Amino acid sequence: MDSKFTFALRKIAMLGGLEDYVALSSRELGDTLDMSQQSASKRILELLDDNLITRDLGARRQRIKITPKGVEELKVEYYEYKKIFELADQVVLHGAITEGMGEGGYYICQPRYMEQIEAALGFRPFEGTLNVIVDKEDMPKLEIVRGSTGHRISGFIQDGRSFGNVIAHPAKIHNVECAIVIPERSHYSNVIEIICQYHLRRTLKLDNGDRIDVKIKI
Repeated sequence: MDSKFTFALRKIAMLGGLEDYVALSSRELGDTLDMSQQSASKRILELLDDNLITRDLGARRQRIKITPKGVEELKVEYYEYKKIFELADQVVLHGAITEGMGEGGYYICQPRYMEQIEAALGFRPFEGTLNVIVDKEDMPKLEIVRGSTGHRISGFIQDGRSFGNVIAHPAKIHNVECAIVIPERSHYSNVIEIICQYHLRRTLKLDNGDRIDVKIKI
């Protein structure tokens, strides 16, 4: 099956479309797949034509459910990835360094996050994150990381502001211990944020556009 169909099915499944109909507009699917509403609408029609999904055009909202055929296609992909990773305890993501917006550093430096990260990972992170754009072909592996347990860093409310739960996954870059941090309720993104006790850009002499491999423990 075409990988673009598999990717769309996987996203629909993650929204609950395996067990029951899920209300999902083409705009919402487009946001999830990082594509335009028009392209998402076309993708839905393609999935319908291939009998991979069924839909109910109710009075209020379009509802979508994955068909038995679609479920079998997802199972095929699952078993293929299981064969790849069942003998390994790590996933390697390839990507390029990019400039962050400073938000990751702001969140990470909150004392209640810092204390939990130090307890879970054994290091107190530098007050900033290294941002990496993951290669397109490695996005399925990133989804595997997102689906793994990791270390849950509990959120909190401070000064009327809500800080959500974060999942930290131990990792290494050039044998330097670090971790990737992913908001528990994260939206689709090809950018990962990495924390470390060191300033990774200085320690590893990294600059925007430099390519790196991130080895993540799962």
